[in-house]
Amino acid sequence: MILPVDPARYSAFLAIMALMAVTPGPANLFAIATGMQRGRAQALIGVAGMNAATLVWFGGAALGLGALVAAFPAAFRLLAIAGGLYVAWLGLRSIWSGVRRQDEAAAQAPAVHRARSALLDGFSVQIANPKALLFFTAVLPPFIDPARQIIPQLLLFATATIGFDVLAMSAYGLGGAALSARMNEPAFKRGFSLLVGLMLITAAVLILSRR
Repeated sequence: MILPVDPARYSAFLAIMALMAVTPGPANLFAIATGMQRGRAQALIGVAGMNAATLVWFGGAALGLGALVAAFPAAFRLLAIAGGLYVAWLGLRSIWSGVRRQDEAAAQAPAVHRARSALLDGFSVQIANPKALLFFTAVLPPFIDPARQIIPQLLLFATATIGFDVLAMSAYGLGGAALSARMNEPAFKRGFSLLVGLMLITAAVLILSRR
């Protein structure tokens, strides 16, 4: 019986993927910031958005992502720049909210809007994440066995990748959310918004500084 993946390659991939998943980067920083700013539920929605983007990346891998990057490097660089600027804008918005007094109407935005924003923000962060591009163009290809069918291999690699990422991102997000219980304290809330903003700007710098 021929297995969908080579066991030795897959085991090595799992070890590397576990390390990559827990390493702080734009996605994990975004998870912490979302948990701190919006709470546990929104952090998990943000995680869902990021992993939806990962599925898009795997779809790209199935269609020959490496060839596309080689053919259109400027387009992928522009995508990363746009994503980095968007994350920076989120950070600046958080800092601005920390240095001014927020009215009650802004603080009590509809839950549906917050949920949608967390999902779309998470998707935007991961779709422009240079760590994701590096993974799909440099890390993943050596583990694919050309002698076996590609799609079954990608399905197993996707299952492992998303599984590890969900666990790591959720842990970061829930850790950030654990601090949000003190958000009713005005002084803490201001400092909290400033910290979240700085974390998001750091994530944006990580995105924009990668070549």
